[in-house]
Amino acid sequence: MLKVRGIEHVAWAVHDIDAALVKLRDLFGMEPTHREYVESQKTEAALLPAGESNLELIAPRGNESLARFLDKRGSSLHHVALEVDDLAAALEVLRRAGVRLVDEAPRIGSRGHKVAFVHPAATGGLLVELVEK
Repeated sequence: MLKVRGIEHVAWAVHDIDAALVKLRDLFGMEPTHREYVESQKTEAALLPAGESNLELIAPRGNESLARFLDKRGSSLHHVALEVDDLAAALEVLRRAGVRLVDEAPRIGSRGHKVAFVHPAATGGLLVELVEK
């Protein structure tokens, strides 16, 4: 059985991370604690703590899928990331249940965490990222 430890982050797709960071600081006093280019996903990411979870701003830096998402929907919720203890085991549980996956195996994501995505068709429309710290 798959066990979710909590919401690791909620990802917000934006065209301009710098502008979004200024707005979030001015509106809510939020400051980023981490910023990086994620090679495996060809995105720039900035992490802002929000209680026990995080808000992650993501912008395409070569990620054509994310660029198309922004062109179609504009700046908006992109995905919700759920923390799991054992990502490989979680993917196996989902695979055996016939769940459609974007990633069949874990890959390295932001902050060096193992990540994999569940296809939105499997969840009723929301892209879900599974994260193993």
